[in-house]
Amino acid sequence: MANKFKPETLCVQAGWTPRKGDPRILPIYQSTTFKYDTSEQMARLFDLEDSGYFYTRLQNPTNDAVAAKIAALEGGVAAMLTSSGQAANFYAIFNICQAGDHFVCSSAIYGGTFNLFAVTMKKLGIEVTFVNPDSSEDEIMDAFRENTKALFGETISNPSLEVLDIEKFARIAKAQGVPLIIDNTFPTPINCRPFEWGADIVVHSTTKYMDGHAAAVGGCIVDSGNFDWDKYADKFPGLCTPDESYHGLTYTKSFGKMAYITKATAQLMRDLGSIPSPQNSFLLNLGLETLHLRMRQHCVNAQKVAEYLQQCDEVAWVNYCGLPGNKYYALAQKYLPKGSCGVISFGLKGGRETSIRFMDALKMVAIVTHVADARTCVLHPASHTHRQLSDEQLIEAGVRPDLIRLSVGIENAEDIIEDIAQALKA
Repeated sequence: MANKFKPETLCVQAGWTPRKGDPRILPIYQSTTFKYDTSEQMARLFDLEDSGYFYTRLQNPTNDAVAAKIAALEGGVAAMLTSSGQAANFYAIFNICQAGDHFVCSSAIYGGTFNLFAVTMKKLGIEVTFVNPDSSEDEIMDAFRENTKALFGETISNPSLEVLDIEKFARIAKAQGVPLIIDNTFPTPINCRPFEWGADIVVHSTTKYMDGHAAAVGGCIVDSGNFDWDKYADKFPGLCTPDESYHGLTYTKSFGKMAYITKATAQLMRDLGSIPSPQNSFLLNLGLETLHLRMRQHCVNAQKVAEYLQQCDEVAWVNYCGLPGNKYYALAQKYLPKGSCGVISFGLKGGRETSIRFMDALKMVAIVTHVADARTCVLHPASHTHRQLSDEQLIEAGVRPDLIRLSVGIENAEDIIEDIAQALKA
């Protein structure tokens, strides 16, 4: 199905193809376990000799159908759902890194991911070097070591909204013989497909636009199938040498292009268990069915709001890559010609205190930790998500003390602007 249809059709049709008498919409297989007739049938599943379902921690038909839809949307060969975007980021790296390994990462990434990579994974013996994504190729190459196993970045960074030069990062990764992993949460595959620009693996927090309704937390890892693990077999022993926990099976030999996702499922999900509930996957699927419609509206609305903010006297600065004067406008035109996302950041004259008073005066727009769903919402990172940081640390993290993150929803743009206008007056 991935090759036949355009993204809009895949949103609605991919993943679940009912046969005669099957339910038309994807059913919820809300079961931990699945029945077999003989012991031999079960044994073959446990040895990865047959594909099938025996325990939802490893695989579940509802989860797999939704993963297949996301793989089709991204143009990948396989995908695995996780219980959160953080779990997806962790598994994507941990699937190819072990104690003593290192990876390189853009410094312009979501704060939770930064902490996962810099603090928690360090405790597991995996080191990261952060690089300024706008640095030259040579400067970024200098961060690589003999034990470097991956390069990581976000298509559009949260909350600093920097647009990544994916082709530049792909050239660096290729030259170093490591996969490029891209978090594509904000644009979604509707507005950007990183595999077409040379990325190897894509991760998502499906909690955001893919779900679109703030109903279910989730994540996803998609493999392009394009990275040649065997070419760098000494770097990736987990994929290219026998796994003793499966009677010496070697993932690349047994599963070819499916090796990376099969290992993530059969090994990491088996042992760490960050599986989404089938109910949550069902809700995610409902969201995906309208993703192409919602992304268009988010982008149209955000453009109008950004243009309005730009001409307000009370506003000190506006950051949205759809504005012609923006630092990332040219990159956005290249990678995101259909639009970026609905998230805008801006600052008010008067700084932090004025920002807080403005947010408290909003009526329709809600103050929430969430971002990227149907409802317009707002957050002041310096007071909320990053409140433990000093002003100096905030600036280092790319979060100015006066930064307001506005996630523009799919309501009427005039109503959103009217609420902002009355709050600015207040």
